[in-house]
Amino acid sequence: MSDSDDDVPQLSAATLAALQEFYAEERGGLVQNTAPVDKFSVGAVEEDWRMSQFWYNDATATRLAEEVIQEAGKGGRIACLSAPSVYQKLKQGVVEGSGGVSAVVLEYDRRFATYGQEFVFYDYNEPLSLPEDVAPQSFDIVLADPPYLSEECLTKVAQTVKYLAKGKVLLCTGAIMEEHAEKLLGLKICRYIPKHNKNLANEFRCFTNYPSSLLS
Repeated sequence: MSDSDDDVPQLSAATLAALQEFYAEERGGLVQNTAPVDKFSVGAVEEDWRMSQFWYNDATATRLAEEVIQEAGKGGRIACLSAPSVYQKLKQGVVEGSGGVSAVVLEYDRRFATYGQEFVFYDYNEPLSLPEDVAPQSFDIVLADPPYLSEECLTKVAQTVKYLAKGKVLLCTGAIMEEHAEKLLGLKICRYIPKHNKNLANEFRCFTNYPSSLLS
């Protein structure tokens, strides 16, 4: 994971200050979380900004889960590539139709191995280094959220997406990647704007290669 800092989605100044304060308190032992956490809740695995991790807020995770459920269809398979918060929302059982689909989460962060066989270790620097049981074109829809805002990162992630997807692709990334998203995957920018738990300075958007209500 060796992209320059300029490629990392940027936190707003206020959010960054709050995050730094939180880490300082945590190191000092001032932050205690004794409440039980559902392993599929977004807070079950804390964001690590050093790995460019920024989780969606609940409304966005729910909306994207609804989208992939609809597009996968009953009995469909969904791949959440570097998008663990959507995978978690699918597994919570709170989104209509989630019980009728299956999903896997492809992630570099091995903390998500707690999800067992539905976790697939993924390093975008080795886009086709996947387990043998992950068959090509075996997912009805692939939702991808590349960790870095760079052509190099998206180019490699696009290789993985093309390997996994039967056809439908939903990409969430910075608006500045619009040209590359169209060139690499034939995706069109949507009007829908995904939001994160921590405010990001970069404008994020969704991109699809199929007709979607996210487009309008």
